[in-house]
Amino acid sequence: MARPPAPNVAFVALSAPNATFGPARGGCATVAGVRVLIAPDGFGGTMAAGQAADAIATGWRRGAPADEPSVLPLSDGGPGFVDVLHAALGGILHDRRVTGPLGEPVDVQWLEHAGTAYVESAQACGLALVPDGVRRPGEATTRGVGEMLRAVLASGVRRAVIGLGGTASTDGGAGLLAALGAVPLDGDGRPLPDGGLALADCHRLSTWPPGLGGGIALDGIELVAATDVDSPLLGPDGAAAVFGPQKGADPATVRGLDAALTRWAGVLAATSGRDVRAEPGAGAAGGMGAALLALGAVRESGAGLVRRVTGLDEVMDGAGLAVTGEGRFDWQSLRGKVVTAVAAAAVQHGVPCVLLAGQVAVGRREAAAIGVDAAYAVAEHTGSLDAAFADPAGTLAGLAEHVARQWGGQ
Repeated sequence: MARPPAPNVAFVALSAPNATFGPARGGCATVAGVRVLIAPDGFGGTMAAGQAADAIATGWRRGAPADEPSVLPLSDGGPGFVDVLHAALGGILHDRRVTGPLGEPVDVQWLEHAGTAYVESAQACGLALVPDGVRRPGEATTRGVGEMLRAVLASGVRRAVIGLGGTASTDGGAGLLAALGAVPLDGDGRPLPDGGLALADCHRLSTWPPGLGGGIALDGIELVAATDVDSPLLGPDGAAAVFGPQKGADPATVRGLDAALTRWAGVLAATSGRDVRAEPGAGAAGGMGAALLALGAVRESGAGLVRRVTGLDEVMDGAGLAVTGEGRFDWQSLRGKVVTAVAAAAVQHGVPCVLLAGQVAVGRREAAAIGVDAAYAVAEHTGSLDAAFADPAGTLAGLAEHVARQWGGQ
């Protein structure tokens, strides 16, 4: 479960559950049990999506043994993106060692399937790679994502989908571009150091479009930015202001990063001929979305892409109940996260949807507006956030058991 910047815990029951559910929202049927689709995202740095799904299924079987739980772990483009797609598609996993968020080497994998490469940015520059005590949000880099993309392009695939989300960086994708050969330079033509704060001194890029050498270039490559949010690059809803504090940025650093990204946006616009600063998704992954959009990438909701590729709608058809979840259900969840995709699919198929989260900080009206019938917090169920963190899987299973007794077919 993702630990928040400040405690804000709620337990929300949005509608009264029935003991049994028929195939349509609002309808009841006298059946012994129902098929329950369990489709969560990962829970911050504590559980991957598959682990969370298994924990919920374990608790559900205890609370409603007549039900038939089926698990479908999901991702919104952030952590777990490649694992979820590999489980759904198969394909070939390629290993690589790249530069991590603070310059240390990290091991990553990208997935190749049917001529498309799937890259997970969080593997190279994820927040989970940087312990709380050593986070340096002004210096963290996306260079490793660019190194992964180099390997992808060298393999000969002609389409690359880059999952964006859960990163430690706020460098506007400058590191990614530097790894591809478009190096940010200061007024004297010297390369800038890595990190978002250094972009305050950026005057131009060394080349455009980036060239990889060896006859390999971005020409003819279809790029897809699979973003976990639809945020713009700058301002109060942008990469620094909204996500900087989660990465360890204090108010002064947030202001410095937003100012640096403002300059960076101007350089990108002047160089690429495309001003992306206000485009949805430009602020995803610390502004990496902006760099990819400037390269000509098409933006797609990561959760929507995963919904399509994993066949969520087909699996939802015939289910009596959908259960989703994530570490913290808050206003950011409403802007393109996994829970919105699951709830939307549930509404379209007439299936009730409940949500289990480490914490719940969304009101009833907002949750109901996206199709969530009820939301439950592990921290409220256990009585404390510390208890939830002490045994994430066990406490999530305990909450699932409790919810199953209310919502399951018994």
